[in-house]
Amino acid sequence: MTQKPHVAIFPSPGMGHLIPLTELAKKFALNYDLSSTFIVPSIGPPPEAQKKVLGSLPEGINYISLPPVSFDDLPGIRAETQISLTITRSLSSVRDVLKSLAASTRLVALVLDLFGTDVIDIASELSVPSYIASLSTGCGISVHGRDLPDPIQDRKDDAYKWFLHHSKRHSLAEGILLNSFVDLEPETIKALQDQELGNLPPIYPVGPIIYSGSSIGASGHECLQWMDDQPNGSVLYISFGSGGTLSFEQLNELAMGLEISEQKFLWVVRSPDKSASASYFSATSNTDPYSFLPKGFLDRTKGQGLVVPSWAPQIQVLSHGSTGGFLTHCGWNSTLESIVHGVPLIAWPLYAEQKTNAVLLSAGLKVALRPEVDGNGLVGREEIAKVVKGLMQGEEGAAIRRRMKGLKEAAAKAVSEEGSSTKSLHELVSKWKN
Repeated sequence: MTQKPHVAIFPSPGMGHLIPLTELAKKFALNYDLSSTFIVPSIGPPPEAQKKVLGSLPEGINYISLPPVSFDDLPGIRAETQISLTITRSLSSVRDVLKSLAASTRLVALVLDLFGTDVIDIASELSVPSYIASLSTGCGISVHGRDLPDPIQDRKDDAYKWFLHHSKRHSLAEGILLNSFVDLEPETIKALQDQELGNLPPIYPVGPIIYSGSSIGASGHECLQWMDDQPNGSVLYISFGSGGTLSFEQLNELAMGLEISEQKFLWVVRSPDKSASASYFSATSNTDPYSFLPKGFLDRTKGQGLVVPSWAPQIQVLSHGSTGGFLTHCGWNSTLESIVHGVPLIAWPLYAEQKTNAVLLSAGLKVALRPEVDGNGLVGREEIAKVVKGLMQGEEGAAIRRRMKGLKEAAAKAVSEEGSSTKSLHELVSKWKN
């Protein structure tokens, strides 16, 4: 009996990288009878969120955790640099796992994300074709320098050098999977597929790939019971993703802005930090976030809003009838989740490629309002109240809602049986199986 085709999947550290790749693996298993093994690098003990996701994978999808990497010799380095170094410091372990998979399975491909390009060399040694899963937008709109990812803005920073290093290695892959779909970025995807942008391997738009699991602990979550009692489309959901944190001053301005907007809100709050990506690797709040809110805020907004610490079952919230808007950090996973559920946005980017996504959403697709930052680098309470009211009640908000409804329909069509993304994935898997 011939062995089932097997795919090795290498996510770089961070929940935002792991989740879309686990969803891709589920598609491989359920629709194409492909088995897969995750090779998971780590910086320390795995966060609870990661344990839950890996522990709930269906049959045919396995995972191997690599020995943790230490950064005691490099305190205080940027998250982006830490991700790349975690991978280079894990390469000998990766080689051992890939060798063993190549010997024990019918290994047809290695799928890795943008930070994992150094693993391509090991796969080549073993004659296994590598594919890069680009977990963000193709982004073909004009972007001002200030809206490029932070590491690209400082050429002296190691993160900039790593960015260039990985970008130059894209051409070594056999193909690039894009977590986007043709109707979302038609011109960009056409240009990428027509090779107008130079030396790129074939592009496969296979999105939107979003989290499909029932969030563990979601069904009885207090916020969903609270949402059940709110009017249809009345609640603004606020979350800065699994890794985003605000400064103390910004947290206060956001609280006061929400209060004076008089709009209903559900706010996933984390304790503040000077670094916007402070909870990137842990995906939880470091201390009790309630103690940092303005004095009396929770009492004054009791009927108006609900504040929950660290985490909410986002998919269930976005698909709830009471949700009328989403104030988001513009991480690509959250962006696609809001498109799939047709929820209009307030774009509030923090780090990584989020500012570029915010430009695409506000200026390109026109499905988001973007608050202006003042001279001190803060979004002030009056600006917050104005934008929140504008989205939830204004004419502009209504127009955004209509455009987002169109994208929701296009997203559903892309992943339907005859849809463009389904065909694209089918083409790729057929290549592997043959």
